Amino acid sequence: MSLLNSALDLRTFLKELSLRKDLVQVHKEVSADLEIAAIIRRVYEKQLPAPLFNNISESMMGARILGAPAGMTSMPGEEYSRLALHFGLAAKSTPGEIVATIRAAVKASPVEPDYCSTGPVKENIWLGDEVNLERFPVPLLHEKDGGKYFGTYGFHVVQSPDGEWKSWGIGRLMLVDSKRLTGPVIPTQHIGMVREMWTKQGKATPWAMVLGAPPAAVAVAGMPLPSGVSESDYVGALLGKSLSLVKTETNDLWVPANAEIVLEGEISLTERAQEGPMGEYHGYQHTEGNEHPVFHVKAVTFRNNPILPICVAGLPPEENHTIWGTMISAQLLEIMQQAQLPVDFVWCSYEAATCWAVISVDPVQLGLLNTNAADFAKRVSEVVFSSHPGYLIPKLIIVSNDIDITDIKQVTWALATRSHPQHDHFTFPSIKEFPMVPYLTSEDKKRGCGGKVIINCLFPEQFKGKQRAGTACFQHSYPENIRNKVLENWESYGY
Repeated sequence: MSLLNSALDLRTFLKELSLRKDLVQVHKEVSADLEIAAIIRRVYEKQLPAPLFNNISESMMGARILGAPAGMTSMPGEEYSRLALHFGLAAKSTPGEIVATIRAAVKASPVEPDYCSTGPVKENIWLGDEVNLERFPVPLLHEKDGGKYFGTYGFHVVQSPDGEWKSWGIGRLMLVDSKRLTGPVIPTQHIGMVREMWTKQGKATPWAMVLGAPPAAVAVAGMPLPSGVSESDYVGALLGKSLSLVKTETNDLWVPANAEIVLEGEISLTERAQEGPMGEYHGYQHTEGNEHPVFHVKAVTFRNNPILPICVAGLPPEENHTIWGTMISAQLLEIMQQAQLPVDFVWCSYEAATCWAVISVDPVQLGLLNTNAADFAKRVSEVVFSSHPGYLIPKLIIVSNDIDITDIKQVTWALATRSHPQHDHFTFPSIKEFPMVPYLTSEDKKRGCGGKVIINCLFPEQFKGKQRAGTACFQHSYPENIRNKVLENWESYGY
């Protein structure tokens, strides 16, 4: 079985997980009212195989729920395997290899989708009065959530009125009733920008949401590409194969032909509804919701025995961190290297809930710049915070490349021992800020800025190409011949 096929079809993806013993078929009857979500949260926290729930009470026959589609695993050397499979990569792929694959897609020529007349997602079609979202197993995810969430691992599909910009973007949607949903439409995100174009014409925004999409399509929908760039072309660039699309039933949007479920209709011009509160990806259970636009569902198409993938947001890592954080890491690395900064890797630590990105700097190249911590932080802020992925990340941590920035223990050590509390924290109070960052004050949110910071973990000597001290560890404290000897004899030592 080609791993690329797993990236292009959710059911093939699940077959591969099953072969790897990374999928649990749950046949015991379970409830979508908290029980399924509680199981998935424990799966995340124990890094267990993904659960596929096949017998859900109070749901239409055959409908299923998939949990932890991009969760971490506990298999040594294969911790990122479920994430890697979204890109058609091998189980032992490293963060560096995953990021390199994403960056290659950004640089590659877009591959136009294959526009088809029909596909598996058209096996069942509900139109108008037939639409009843409550027949699906829409889960209640946290005890104090304000409602049930249909969309937590899907993406919005909208396009500009002239049809030139076809935007796919990850978003959440809460059930209002059998034909209505509601969720955030943030003006600075692409869905908000497209909606504003339609609003200026006095029209509701044609819209669809794709659930159970090809795994690669979900990943690309989470990639913070520049405004005006169509994500559908990048799935082909990522995999070297065209993605098959079909036209929606009620508007001129195109969606993956083998998606599990597609909701379609429009975003209301004026109608709003209360959404939330919700346990969110920063790890907090909020107590108050907000009013957001209403999404009217005018048609639903779905496969036989449809699978609804869900993300139970909360303490990391879950899909908001593994998918979104990884895509942001790749984009930030590309942006900084294009700006010729001496950066060799960037990683949004999953444990930080996409609130920081760690930047690995080559100290030799840094020394050639004849700069200092304050000036370098200012230059990094100009490059990163002006970009779309940089807008989403409030904190940057700069370390030298003797630190493996994918290892949170090493990042913690660098933060504790290398960053001076008075000289190495640089705030940028006037740079616009993503409003969902949990530590922002009400004043920050009104101004739209106030939460950006860069923390320098480079010693002053490193800006001059010198080193204050080496790292006392296995990798750096012994000559290569001793390290090799120890590794070769490890088992004979009794380990």
